[in-house]
Amino acid sequence: MRRILTKSNFLSGLECPKYLWMIFNQLEKRRKATIADEYKMKEGQIVGEYAKKLFPNGVYIPVEDHSETLRKTKKFMKKKKVLFEAGFQANNCFSRADILVPVGDEWDLIEVKSSKRVKDINIHDVAFQKHLIETSGVRIRKCFLMHLSNEYVRKGELEVEKLYVKEDITAEVDSILEETKKKIENMFTIISLKEAPKAGIFLPKVIKEGVHNCRNDGCLDLPENHVFCLYRGKKLASELYEKDIKHLKDIPEDYKLTDKQKIQRECEIEGKIHINKEKLREFLGTLQYPLYYLDFETFTKAIPMFDGLKPHSQVPFQFSLHVVRKEGEEPEHFEHLFDGIHDPRKELLLELQKVLGTEGSIVVYNKSFEIARLKELAEYFPEHEEWNNAVLKRIIDLLVPFRAFSYYNPSQQGSASIKVVFPAVTGKSYEDMEIRDGFTASIEFLRMTFERCGEEEKQKVRENLLRYCELDTLAQVEIVNELRNLTR
Repeated sequence: MRRILTKSNFLSGLECPKYLWMIFNQLEKRRKATIADEYKMKEGQIVGEYAKKLFPNGVYIPVEDHSETLRKTKKFMKKKKVLFEAGFQANNCFSRADILVPVGDEWDLIEVKSSKRVKDINIHDVAFQKHLIETSGVRIRKCFLMHLSNEYVRKGELEVEKLYVKEDITAEVDSILEETKKKIENMFTIISLKEAPKAGIFLPKVIKEGVHNCRNDGCLDLPENHVFCLYRGKKLASELYEKDIKHLKDIPEDYKLTDKQKIQRECEIEGKIHINKEKLREFLGTLQYPLYYLDFETFTKAIPMFDGLKPHSQVPFQFSLHVVRKEGEEPEHFEHLFDGIHDPRKELLLELQKVLGTEGSIVVYNKSFEIARLKELAEYFPEHEEWNNAVLKRIIDLLVPFRAFSYYNPSQQGSASIKVVFPAVTGKSYEDMEIRDGFTASIEFLRMTFERCGEEEKQKVRENLLRYCELDTLAQVEIVNELRNLTR
């Protein structure tokens, strides 16, 4: 059976030869696309559709079987039309070009990406396309990457001509063209191997900013608390795994580990929880009552929906707030979830001002996120800047003691995310929730708000969103309570 190497498979092969081999030989082991993967793909398609508006006379080549795609591509190339999704096949390789623009007897190749800058992986992407197109007998004059502008801010109607930046990457592409040809040949050799080659995590990186992760994509056989859980220990973990040392507890004592890595190994060997009471008391001492436990939920769109937004801006649409007036008191809960189809930011800001108070610590988990959102709100609504500055001074990050390993439970497996810290500290979890993570929350909000969604389904999504966000702040309350108990 003839095996066709597509552009996406080529890029996978650059990152990990084992993953490439699995695609052709053990497809059942390949990680299934997540909701996040599907959303990002959909956003990329939307970005591509808007880019086509810059070429109003372009011709779209429908996604059909390869032979029909190739036939229609040749037909419209003869007419010197700007082409969208033109297909090319040569030497058992196949790819589509986002945009091809005729320039005399040559063509300009334009790749459209939803990122805000040129990435290393984009150069490899376009090099594969150029090699394939020119092998098919079509001469490419220049190569461009059209990506979203980091400077564009929406004001009124969307200005598509300002939304994109078109960068000439011809020189970069040409510099790796010969290398690309050799890599393609090597990939066909890899695909034909009877046994899987080494995973990419053990090899020098070819692409600096790829999307593949050997740990998550099925390339490694990993037990719980494996060596790749080592805090900032990727290189060491690869070395250990290659020596068939897979568990943290099996790391020999003569290996040089950081203090945090030593804590991980010792906790795993002894089956205990590490608690530095002095450091925990020090952190708890920074909390000043009343305590306001705050969490935002946001969504992001590649194409900015509202005024004042850049591509991929984070838009807060929901918050949960638990307030503990005095130590030992039961928390009061306040919440806000936007209900409408316009910009949710001003309403959220005003609702937050009603309940946040003027004194006491504002406790968040991973403060860089909440601080960034608050600063963005103040930038767009400058009349609230004074209030915002006062709020920023009160923020305390609950992530700090866990990132410092003042508390570490082996069940965390090297992570300090609240989704693993909450069950590690309290024994409770997000498992029975319909929505369990922020990305799913944002996608569900967008579906409920801007897509077709019946009233009954909409009400169900709202309830799930409120329940999820409430748990994010209640989890913080319970974590702090447990830390106090542990330090008494």
